[in-house]
Amino acid sequence: MASIRVYTSVDASIGGKKVQLSELEEIINDLKQSWVDIRLIKETVEETEEIRTFLSEKMKFHPLAVEDCFDIPVSRAERFENHRFVAFKARDQDKKLDTEYLRVFLTDFNVVTVRHSKIPAIKQFKGRYRSARLEKQLKRGPEFLLYELLDAVADDWTELLEDYSSKLDVLEYQVFDPSKKYSDLLERIHMIKQDFREMSKSVVPLHKMVSQMLRPDSDFLSEDNLLFFQDTADNFSDIVTRVTNYSAGATSTRDSYLTHVSMRLSESNAQLTEVMTTLSIIGSIMLPLTLIAGIFGMNVSAFDAGTGTFDLWQILSLMGTFSILMLVYFYSKGWISKKN
Repeated sequence: MASIRVYTSVDASIGGKKVQLSELEEIINDLKQSWVDIRLIKETVEETEEIRTFLSEKMKFHPLAVEDCFDIPVSRAERFENHRFVAFKARDQDKKLDTEYLRVFLTDFNVVTVRHSKIPAIKQFKGRYRSARLEKQLKRGPEFLLYELLDAVADDWTELLEDYSSKLDVLEYQVFDPSKKYSDLLERIHMIKQDFREMSKSVVPLHKMVSQMLRPDSDFLSEDNLLFFQDTADNFSDIVTRVTNYSAGATSTRDSYLTHVSMRLSESNAQLTEVMTTLSIIGSIMLPLTLIAGIFGMNVSAFDAGTGTFDLWQILSLMGTFSILMLVYFYSKGWISKKN
């Protein structure tokens, strides 16, 4: 369904005026310093063609820019003969990190946005549009409204990064917490690293697009508003830097966790090796003693066993002598020694 709202200085405080496309065609030429928000969600084929025709024929927007409104564009800012066009990704309201393209047309007097989902930054932008700064915004023209929109997108990403910063701090604490084991820790670290990678896919092109708008040879912005867009570029530069740093922090946290797991496994293997060594030594000592006991315990008259020639204490002494000799041999080989 296509939803069209027109915001002007008169009705901005009450949420704009919802109009039909036929009404918009009649009043568009009379609109001065307004914002037209076109939201297409589950629109029909007829509605799509009507909007396409309106943008290309009534508004005289360039066919390539109009085509980007109904396809997946790339983040860019271009100047055409009678308007300017900007397309960039903004965070979708339905999912935390899902992004949707927002298309913005700038004419001499109006701003037209085309979107296919609910976008939190648009909600923030509506609040700014209704603010006391409205008259100042309108005097600076549609460029200043674009600045406010981009700044709202930057604020939205900043708020999200604050949340992820807290999550990363919790993960780092849990990695170094010796009092408790967290079974899903590695999975959560991997997921937050994936989230930072998804953020990077959106904010890096957005930063490049704003930087492109500021280039002297682009002739996209007027000198009166350059300072505001430079502020926006700085904000996005900071966001890109934070995403990169947080991603590196998640990688470091994952490596620290894997190192801890490896150290614990090594300690466990060392303990197991010590136990097996002790059992092997005991078995090695008991083997000749078992042999001696078996020989002298046979029901034969060899060695006059049990008749007085070899009595119990002599046999035990023989066993003890073998045990001592084996312990001395193990010690000389370094198989048994005092713990450091």
